[in-house]
Amino acid sequence: MEVRRTVQVKLSVTESDADLLHETIRQFRWAANYVVLNAENDDGYVETSKGKLNSRTYDDVRRETELHANLVQAARSRAADTLKSVVAKWKRGKNASLPYFSSPFLEYDKRSATFHDDHASLSTVDGRITADYVLPDEPGETPHSQYLLSDEYETTGATLHYRDATDEFYLHVRTKVDVDAPELRENGTVLGVDLGIENIAVTSTGVFWSASELDHWHREYEKRRASLQQCGSRYAHENMQAVGRKETGRFEQLLHRVSNELVSEAEERGCSHIAFEDLTDIRDRMPGAKRLHAWAFRRLFFYVEYKAEERGITVRQVNPANTSRRCSSCGFTHEDNRPSQDTFECLKCGYQNHADYNAAKNIGFRLLGKQTAGEGGAPVGVRLNTGMMNASGVTTAPDLVRAGVHGECHGR
Repeated sequence: MEVRRTVQVKLSVTESDADLLHETIRQFRWAANYVVLNAENDDGYVETSKGKLNSRTYDDVRRETELHANLVQAARSRAADTLKSVVAKWKRGKNASLPYFSSPFLEYDKRSATFHDDHASLSTVDGRITADYVLPDEPGETPHSQYLLSDEYETTGATLHYRDATDEFYLHVRTKVDVDAPELRENGTVLGVDLGIENIAVTSTGVFWSASELDHWHREYEKRRASLQQCGSRYAHENMQAVGRKETGRFEQLLHRVSNELVSEAEERGCSHIAFEDLTDIRDRMPGAKRLHAWAFRRLFFYVEYKAEERGITVRQVNPANTSRRCSSCGFTHEDNRPSQDTFECLKCGYQNHADYNAAKNIGFRLLGKQTAGEGGAPVGVRLNTGMMNASGVTTAPDLVRAGVHGECHGR
């Protein structure tokens, strides 16, 4: 099994080498944007094939820039990948503009860069430069020691970023290692996970992770940004970018904690599968959701997916249609089953519970039904707070979680 990790490393370069990197970044962005400009055909179709885009643009880019051939191909690949994302949105009926690359970045692979323990040799428009790594004084258990400096992990490439606020270059180094794949669990038990605004995640076992901390810090950072924006000075602009980085770092730390606890919950409950709702267009489906929530949901899923994989647990996404309106007890579906944001009350059987918990069970049941429909060794039940719900909807033990009664849940 291939495990991939990315490590951010601050670089130390001379003033003359920094000038070369700036010029290389400028020409790299020009090349990527040139590929985008030449991707559209006369009939309006947008070409995404790397081979065809290369035929259209390679000679022109080599003639108009001083980029090494490998950097030209890297710019083309980055443009092609972004174009594919845009076309995919069009196919889903979403509005999206053709990309324009404006942020200062540059892609390196093992042909255009050489990576060492304490420095990297990077291609520029005028030969190679040496960029020293700025590493922690006490490495300890850091990503640098675990992946970048590890003899087990192989460095495959990197993305160079320039941070204007601090006038610093950072290399996001990509590493990988092949390890023995963990034996996949075959007991066929599903842990359903519902994502929401008030509770960032709720499981079918009744564990709640509140989004209050996420929302609190977002409001605080928004206030700070608004205050700095009114100043309008360069100092304020630099501080705004620093605030943004601090915000992202705090949120990622929170999401790592939630993902660790969520995977541990699945492991402790003996689950072989974790089911999430399909994250496509989740912001549009969820009233009141902000861009922050959509970003947090996707990041949480990514963390859970790779952490669960390391423990032999499979993570899947399922169609979320009506999971918030369906009664997890009798299956009756009606929009009035959910009279409020937190409450679920089935109009048919009278079942009452927290709406997010009810949805989490339905999400687990959706994967259960999908798997048992045609896969051998399929899941046999959805793990609940106490007991199991099988493919026929039969619960093997009482469901103790009730709306407004959280003492029986593992609220976090």
